[in-house]
Amino acid sequence: MSDTPFGFGLPPEEPENGDEGKKKDPTEGGQSAGGPGGPFGFGPGAGGDNPFAAMFGSMNPNDLGAAFQQLGQMLSYEGGPVNWDMAKQIARQTVSQGTPDGTKDASVGPSERTAVDEALRLADLWLDGVTSLPSGSVSTVAWSRAEWVEASLPAWQQLVDPVAERVGLAMGDVLPEEMQAMAGPLIGMMRSMGGAMFGQQIGQAVGTLAGEVVGSTDIGLPLGPAGKAALLPLNVERFGKDLSVPQDEVRLYLALREAAHQRLFAHVPWLRSHLFGAVEAYARGIKVDTSKLEDVVGQFDPSQPEQLQDALQQGMFQPEDTPEQKASLARLETALALVEGWVDAVVHEAAKSRLTSSDALRETMRRRRASGGPPEQTFATLIGLQLRPRRLRDASRLWASLTDARGLEGRDALWSHPDMLPTAHDLDDPDGFVHHEQADFSELDKMLGEAAKGSGKPKAPEAEADTDADKDDEDGKGGPDQ
Repeated sequence: MSDTPFGFGLPPEEPENGDEGKKKDPTEGGQSAGGPGGPFGFGPGAGGDNPFAAMFGSMNPNDLGAAFQQLGQMLSYEGGPVNWDMAKQIARQTVSQGTPDGTKDASVGPSERTAVDEALRLADLWLDGVTSLPSGSVSTVAWSRAEWVEASLPAWQQLVDPVAERVGLAMGDVLPEEMQAMAGPLIGMMRSMGGAMFGQQIGQAVGTLAGEVVGSTDIGLPLGPAGKAALLPLNVERFGKDLSVPQDEVRLYLALREAAHQRLFAHVPWLRSHLFGAVEAYARGIKVDTSKLEDVVGQFDPSQPEQLQDALQQGMFQPEDTPEQKASLARLETALALVEGWVDAVVHEAAKSRLTSSDALRETMRRRRASGGPPEQTFATLIGLQLRPRRLRDASRLWASLTDARGLEGRDALWSHPDMLPTAHDLDDPDGFVHHEQADFSELDKMLGEAAKGSGKPKAPEAEADTDADKDDEDGKGGPDQ
């Protein structure tokens, strides 16, 4: 769990020449969304690169009108718990800054689109021989980082809104009911500020993540539109830069992972809601330190909105240590491990005889996923939940054992219902699960077969006798026991 569960931590400091930033035109594209005065540019020393710094960074008479107009727009927000328009704007600004290594986003050229399309189509052909699930890709696409931001924001909204909603509700519940009507404008203002703060932080995090992801399923969840297999050529190149592996092999291996995820999410209809529902269940267990929030409400000064930011930063929101909360977290971690383990197993089977560097690429991806790479760290910053498949290797071994014991169809049939999937306990004893579950399936098939055979036949004498006896009971003509 991250030290600042909901991402309201301090950002990196601005360069010492912050005064130069104040002189910049506030309408220009933003740079780093933070500064010594706080992540939103409030307080002394706020740099002009911050999206909100124009409101408080250089309060000269010529800027006052624009500053208060922007502040009014922020406080007048009446949408959901997160200001997603602001999140999108700041994510795009963050992408435009480039990554720390100096790589700038760029439009995807025709040759890159062709290479991605060919890799994803070839990957689907290879996967046909290692899984019974058909292709889940209706189309293929090569995204720039900015295009990934646009495509993934709806999924981020579904993931983050439940947590933000808890924050918004808490802001309205800290005052006694008889005082809430009187304090309505203040509470509304704080909720608007909370929506803006979530939007700012989420936008910055998603924009940063756009510089790292290689496809639409990096965190084990479908972040892009259904049926659209995607790769980001610029980030694929960065991924393989220091691996001493041919770029074509890197692209094809990542295409295999993307295509495998697409098959799973397309043909296991309950899986997406199962994963997103686990995140939402976890969010429902978030509790708010009402004593801290009461202090903020009682002392809130609209001219010093950084007070709310400071309160959020001090750990006001924490997950409850309850059996329900632990169960929702365990459910999510196990489901993620099973998804990533299945993808790891089928991709390895498809690539091992075709890509000379498949083992090296597999180990690189395993470490990136299991140790908490950039995607997992970013998500932990957003909602305080680390989407790590902690038992990826165990899950991969289990799926491999199932393949040996039941074949492709028997293995993949487990995805037909969530209750059929292995549990965390089964990951400890994969052999026991394989053999025990196989016996259960055989018995179930036998029962279903007998039921099907008897469905159109006349009743046996014993059945007719039982029916007559039941009728006698209903008529009050039962046996000696009556």
